[in-house]
Amino acid sequence: MNTRLNNRIGASILSVLLWVIVGMIAIFGYTPPAFALEYNKEILIEADFSGRDLTDSSFTKANLRYSDFNHANLRGVSFFAANLESANLESADLSFATLDSARLIKANLTNAILEGAFASNARFDGAIIDGADFTDILLRQDEEKKLCQLAKGTNPVTGRDTRDTLFCP
Repeated sequence: MNTRLNNRIGASILSVLLWVIVGMIAIFGYTPPAFALEYNKEILIEADFSGRDLTDSSFTKANLRYSDFNHANLRGVSFFAANLESANLESADLSFATLDSARLIKANLTNAILEGAFASNARFDGAIIDGADFTDILLRQDEEKKLCQLAKGTNPVTGRDTRDTLFCP
């Protein structure tokens, strides 16, 4: 008899806790932190990742042509050797991301934050970088020179001038 009573009390407590959590989510819009996801070597042409929290996820060697990462949290994400041709990375946070050997040809990096990103051997031909923040990014000198020819604007989040973050003359 005592065991049944204890089970009912335990079930009631768990039920109340569940409703409290559901209520908090409804009232405060709380969403749990994202788990790092792996999309290595995936074909994700025109995929929609806009507004998503993809912190520390991996897109190594993925084909992401025309994909949408608009306003996405991409901190610490690996895009090693990924194809991001014509991808929309507008206002994305790419801080400390790995972009080594990535193809960012014609990518939209308007107002993106690339602070501390590793982009050695990345290609940015025809990329839109208005307002992008390249603070402490590791780039090849020839790519840096190409980007300086396009650089303009100030990042609305960090307040840094794009040309200054690339050390343009």
